Amino acid sequence: GHLDNGTLINCSFSPASAKVGKTSLIMSLVSEEFPDLVPYRAEEITIPADVTPERVPTHIVDYSEAEQTDEQLFQEISKANVICIVYSVNNKKSIEKVTSHWIPLITENTDKDSRVPLILVGNKSDLVEHSSMETVLPIMNQYSEIETCVECSAKNLKNISELFYYAQKAVLHPTGPLYCPEKKDMKPLCVKALARIFKVSDLDNDGILNDNELNFFQRTCFNTPLEHQALEDVKNVVRKNLIDGVHDNGLTLKGFLFLHMLFIQRGRHETTWTVLRRFGYDDDLELNQDYLFPPLKVPPDCTTELNYNAYLFLQSVFDKHDKDRDCALSPEELEDLFDVFPYMPWGADVNNTVCTNERGWITYQGYLSQWTLTTYLDVQRCLEYLGYLGYSIIAEQESQADGITVTRDKKIDLQKKQTQRSVFRCNVFGEVGSGKSGFLQAFLGRNLSTIKEEHRSYYAISTTYVYGQEKYLLLHEVFPDFDYLSDSDLACDVVCLVYDASNPYSFEYCAKVFKQYFMDSKTPCMMIAAKSDLPEVKQMYGCSPLEFCRRHKMPPPQSFTCNTAGDPSREIYTKLTTMAMYPYVSRHSSDRKSATFWLRASVGATVFAVLGVAMYRVLLKSR
Repeated sequence: GHLDNGTLINCSFSPASAKVGKTSLIMSLVSEEFPDLVPYRAEEITIPADVTPERVPTHIVDYSEAEQTDEQLFQEISKANVICIVYSVNNKKSIEKVTSHWIPLITENTDKDSRVPLILVGNKSDLVEHSSMETVLPIMNQYSEIETCVECSAKNLKNISELFYYAQKAVLHPTGPLYCPEKKDMKPLCVKALARIFKVSDLDNDGILNDNELNFFQRTCFNTPLEHQALEDVKNVVRKNLIDGVHDNGLTLKGFLFLHMLFIQRGRHETTWTVLRRFGYDDDLELNQDYLFPPLKVPPDCTTELNYNAYLFLQSVFDKHDKDRDCALSPEELEDLFDVFPYMPWGADVNNTVCTNERGWITYQGYLSQWTLTTYLDVQRCLEYLGYLGYSIIAEQESQADGITVTRDKKIDLQKKQTQRSVFRCNVFGEVGSGKSGFLQAFLGRNLSTIKEEHRSYYAISTTYVYGQEKYLLLHEVFPDFDYLSDSDLACDVVCLVYDASNPYSFEYCAKVFKQYFMDSKTPCMMIAAKSDLPEVKQMYGCSPLEFCRRHKMPPPQSFTCNTAGDPSREIYTKLTTMAMYPYVSRHSSDRKSATFWLRASVGATVFAVLGVAMYRVLLKSR
């Protein structure tokens, strides 16, 4: 990562040849006067943070051929953050040695992937009238690792403090990753990073940064807004140099990139680096792991959900990309939304996991459901995704972790007989062909004729209403391998056991799973008699499904079919959510008691669902 306060810069000095004055340079910096007696090598010194412009302590290491071995030199080179190669401006041989000896030696002893910046230092400028820059410029163009060249004089203290400033700057704000001097252009990775930053900052997604967006960007990166005149001056500079840099009085992507090119060409790399680092980039222009994955502690038996601020942010992201305002994301709109990601995070299976419109496009409700699912199943991935979207910056939060609620331990919920959770998991068991997939798809409003076989999903998530409260129910179809049920197959809030009522051998699997795994657990269970549109047959088991449920104090089997003319009934899903929310009522209570309990929940849900749709339409109009 980049160096910040508390990080030490190792600055190593190497002489291009003997008697070039590198030790005098170090001693002149420390004592602010030219030394009369100069040793072979200066002692190692650390310049404290408070006296350096970048507020970073700098450790200066001198090297002397007379006193040190090659092994010691190689060790110091490998530890250095920046290396200053000192030559004498009045000695051509010392300049030649920069390329014939020092640069190859440094290259051999440093890691290829982490290139160490070099500073060429022309000392003894007090002894000549001319500059050595003409001789040095071709060397700088040949080797991209050379950050800059400084001419100075240890004798009259010219450019001494500047030399150390450039050395710090080479480490903290390197040119290499940003700019290619040969092409006189920004490097592709830099352009890609700045393009993502532009897109995240373009809050209304109209392709330009207006004054409000520019001010927010300025405040985010530099903690200070721009005066109106300063904003106009910036745009005027762009207008003068680019035809399409400003559009509708806002900055286009081309204009934004041009400004950064200008900063870099004028030696103001720190401006571009400040922006890149604020948006999570490291020195290699990759998004920092610390930025993408902030610490978040999730104890056992706790779940992860998005909080109100995160939902608000995700709603604004949806609105920003729903160009035709149809409350669904077309494939093009979805691609545009994920343009700030390094890869497409949602596959075709998502369309079979959440609600879509008649064209198969993910609706607003489906979009929020998918985010809820990711947060619940894989919170690290959710943090990463929110990081790509710039959550902490746009929502002005410390990190993405501030958008996550970690629920309390489920055991406490059971003790207190209440829960604050909003997402409940229902694991669906049943043998092959029992109707599990149809049961999942019916939850998303699909009947037998509209269920698609391709891009199958083993999850379905949508909202239900229990006593007027909106909750998410997450259905997970468990693969029917009786002997290999993992902990995650068993960990849930409610269990759904599905059998095909028209197949006499279908119920036995459900009975086995229940007896083996759930008979002694506190997890409520529901038996589903699927394919109820077909003639019911007697199940080849010791007792009937109804009798089995009565013996084990479960609700009677619920008839279900997805072979309907319209949308399948949603009542069963409300019942499942209610059981998940109130497990202490659902399990081990009399049929009559729990039946009236569910009836009240279902009626409440129906009324609220109608109200909910009306409220949603009002919200849509305001949006």
